[in-house]
Amino acid sequence: MTENFDFAKSSEERIVYVRSVDVTDLPEEMQKQADGTEQLYAVHSEDGARLAIVADRNLAFVLARQNDYAPYAVH
Repeated sequence: MTENFDFAKSSEERIVYVRSVDVTDLPEEMQKQADGTEQLYAVHSEDGARLAIVADRNLAFVLARQNDYAPYAVH
């Protein structure tokens, strides 16, 4: 599961943060798309804006790197 986001429109800073997200904390529409998954991974800009949600932690890091961002894990 991914949420579409145009990384080109994000801030000039090249750092993003990856954190786990409980599906129950997401809007109901997104919960329905999770297909039974209990945890997803969000990619956030430095100012906290959610850029993407993906099903796998490794995918979140790959997504960030493919868009020339340096990903950092946060808890």
